[in-house]
Amino acid sequence: MTDNPTSTTVTVTLEAGPTGAGSIDDFELFYARRALDRFRARLGRQGLLDLLAADIEEGNAFLRDSARASEGSFTAGTTVLAARGLTSGAFLAWMDKAFSGDESALLAAHPEHYVMAPGADGAFNVVENIGPHVCSFYMGGWGTSALAWAADVDELLPESEFPHKMSSNLFLADGTVVGRALTQFGDTADGFTASLTVYVPTTCPQDVLEHHLRHYAVEFRNWIVAAAAART
Repeated sequence: MTDNPTSTTVTVTLEAGPTGAGSIDDFELFYARRALDRFRARLGRQGLLDLLAADIEEGNAFLRDSARASEGSFTAGTTVLAARGLTSGAFLAWMDKAFSGDESALLAAHPEHYVMAPGADGAFNVVENIGPHVCSFYMGGWGTSALAWAADVDELLPESEFPHKMSSNLFLADGTVVGRALTQFGDTADGFTASLTVYVPTTCPQDVLEHHLRHYAVEFRNWIVAAAAART
């Protein structure tokens, strides 16, 4: 019989040693985040942009080509989060403050956040992964008044249940609209529900949409946790 180490599932459990709470996965996540924060701080915003310049050029070309091939049509996907112990108003107040100048708090929410900073003409510049592609795009139209495209989309939820709505076009520096976002928040008995919809060009592979739904789950979970921590 051949000795094949991949044929058997290997498990490792922590039996003794660390006195702090958490699993080995928790320890690894802590150290990964600490290392990432160090690299971000050392490189700075411009250093990150210089490092990722070739990736951004390739990623933006992918989005631009996808948008043009899709001829203005988009595919939607929605991530839904249930938060307890915090109201939507408290969370959105924290978000407003963070988006007004606390880039470190915005970056910390996801390992693939590279730049999140105000741009020209009130737009907000984001450099992050869209699927496997590192892209630099802008968000415009944030606010309580929905953009025209968001007025009758299938994903729009009742105002009575989700009164806090924000919509945005996602566009490249040349003005090409490469996506859209619609976020909706409504309070519950013990917290709030966040409905987070992203729209990608219809010609994008399915995994691009799937990974952004995962991206939403990670970043908004961490922003909600940070907002709750800021109250103490």
